[in-house]
Amino acid sequence: MNTDSITRGKERGLGIRYYLTSKYWVIAIALFCAVLWGSAFPVLKVSYVELGIATNDQSAIIILAGMRFFLAAILIFMIIVAGIRQSPKVRGKMLPQLFLLGLLQISLQYFFFYNGLAHTSGMKGAILSSASTFFVVVFAHFVYINDRLNWRKLLGLIAGFAGIVMINAGARFTLDFSWRGEGFMILSGLVSAIGTILAKRLSKEIHPFVMTGWQMLLGSLLLIATGLPGLKPQAMVFTNRAFLLLIYSAFLSATAFSLWYAILKYNKAGEISIYKFMTPVSGAMLSAVFIPGESLTLNMFIALALVALGLIIVNYQKRLPKELLQKEGH
Repeated sequence: MNTDSITRGKERGLGIRYYLTSKYWVIAIALFCAVLWGSAFPVLKVSYVELGIATNDQSAIIILAGMRFFLAAILIFMIIVAGIRQSPKVRGKMLPQLFLLGLLQISLQYFFFYNGLAHTSGMKGAILSSASTFFVVVFAHFVYINDRLNWRKLLGLIAGFAGIVMINAGARFTLDFSWRGEGFMILSGLVSAIGTILAKRLSKEIHPFVMTGWQMLLGSLLLIATGLPGLKPQAMVFTNRAFLLLIYSAFLSATAFSLWYAILKYNKAGEISIYKFMTPVSGAMLSAVFIPGESLTLNMFIALALVALGLIIVNYQKRLPKELLQKEGH
């Protein structure tokens, strides 16, 4: 490689780093990631209808989740090899931990997420998914010495969980809750929070892109292997639109995770995690626009405001170690 090529490579690296460290570009990228994650809710709801998947067909739902994350894993590995020029190889002793992470963050989380979303509205799902962040705050108190609960975090938790209760109260503030729907969405958040604690520890030993690619690959293969035996003929009918929706759902996962970890490399987690409040906001808004029969009611608006406020409060920190990665996933 000649001197000119080396110089051009360094210049490109410096150019990319500018976008990942410039205040306004970082905010734009963080918000873009949050909106991408929020768009998953209407995309999946529309995908169920387009594919003709019955809400009680768990095998088809699990296979769809597995296909999405298998494609996302392939995209991330392509980014690792061709984009950041990083080796995707990991030490053999790390595979059991990566398998456990894939089991938690992909297999179990999205088993509950996909099945739960099939039995509730896209807007409620978007708001309930924020429970994972609040669970992480609680778990972190018992795991990390420098991440204890304080009055600010408690206030954020109260606001956030009040929003979650509000979204299940119904238009007339009567209990509107089912374990197959709202219950599974909350369980998805609980599993995600446990996986996030493990991911934070593993990210110190494995490049975040590599860790994400492996967890998606292993978790997606487990989902596919679990769903295949019970898959009925014609359980999913792939139209051109359904195929495009699947490609987009894989793209949003790969892109959002890749960009999020890229800005985390150069910025404090606490400074950018605050923008995740846009995930339930955008998810609810996009669901109201693209899913027939869904609209933003008064109690949903109040619940959304409480959850967004809670996310802002618990994530607002002046100082937070860079290695504590805030990870959530749709």
